[in-house]
Amino acid sequence: MTDVTSTPAATGPLAGLRLIELGVLLAGPFCGQIMGDFGAEVIKIEPPGQPDPMRDWGHVRPEGQGLWFPILARNKKCATLDLRKPEGVAALKELVAKSDFLLENFRPGTMEKWGLGYDVLKEINPGLIMIRVSGYGQTGPSASKAGYASVGEAMAGLRYVIGEPDRVPARAGVSLGDTLAAVYAAIGALAALEHRHKTGRGQIVDSAIYEACFSIMESLVPEYQFGGHIRERTGSFLPNVAPSNVYETADGLLIIAANQNTVFERLAEAMEQPGLAKDPRFATHLARGENQKLLDGMINDWTKSFKSDDLITKCEAHGVPCGKIFRAPDMLVDPHYAAREAIIALKHPVLGDFKMQNVFPKLSETPGNARWLGTDTGSHNDYVYRELLGYDDALIERLKAAKVI
Repeated sequence: MTDVTSTPAATGPLAGLRLIELGVLLAGPFCGQIMGDFGAEVIKIEPPGQPDPMRDWGHVRPEGQGLWFPILARNKKCATLDLRKPEGVAALKELVAKSDFLLENFRPGTMEKWGLGYDVLKEINPGLIMIRVSGYGQTGPSASKAGYASVGEAMAGLRYVIGEPDRVPARAGVSLGDTLAAVYAAIGALAALEHRHKTGRGQIVDSAIYEACFSIMESLVPEYQFGGHIRERTGSFLPNVAPSNVYETADGLLIIAANQNTVFERLAEAMEQPGLAKDPRFATHLARGENQKLLDGMINDWTKSFKSDDLITKCEAHGVPCGKIFRAPDMLVDPHYAAREAIIALKHPVLGDFKMQNVFPKLSETPGNARWLGTDTGSHNDYVYRELLGYDDALIERLKAAKVI
């Protein structure tokens, strides 16, 4: 268990604000991670005996330790509470009275079933901002359906455009839908906080996974509306955005992105073929798009004659964006990652130094910080129930015996 009394203080702009995190898995808790990274006191609630499944997630488990939860629950204080019992509901209401945000990602209607809808909670705390993350949102004909990120990504059209054209739709290797919905939830929470500064009133932030994914789908809808065009899977490139693709080198693969006119001119110079920039087939953005396959083939023929490092050096000398396709080993030795402290390490009680991504974005005056890793289930019960709510020993023992906490 991490001793949070000896950890650094919160430095972010949300220091002094309190968020109660309900729910499990990723879409809600990632929002909680963001808020905690920027200084909010996040109290993560788990039912006694039913820990968040994320505690066991990850591809490897050294010493039996999950590697995802320590990051997702960093900076959070973990407490247990059963909201299916009247005493649990009463305790949560007491916490709500002392908090600024309540975050949940249950199926819509669950909080209301427990008597914890916003209509009830705002009577306790009119300034409460209730952050609700779900598959389809809190309203509409699909609201009550189970909504995992994979289905939300598909509904938004995102899954359809990922992958190779001759194969079934693919997925990204990370949980895009969950994390996008969480980021939008955090943005909404901060916008609602600004509104509270002006009015004193809280509100509901309703973040739906399918809408978060849909928001990044660019001009997909008007392309169909005005031209009958349906975007298809295209693999490693975007149609009509050229050159911007994965190219072969003598010892690997590189990304080159030179689709802007001036940058393509510089790439042509690097290729020692300056005439390409004036060739009618490639002189404009539209022309390059129409001749994308031909142009990519020409560039690939050129890149194959170089080793990756030499090609990167040449492209950088001409101001052409170019880079390796990074994996974790590359990140750990990259000087730019190191210079910007993009990877940090916190002490894990079993594994020692635990490396992970830092807090982003960086703020010049009030930067966020990662203060401790996710802790054991219920490790902050004393803080929550003794210090925060003022429960005495007899009440705490009774709640434990009834498996409320």
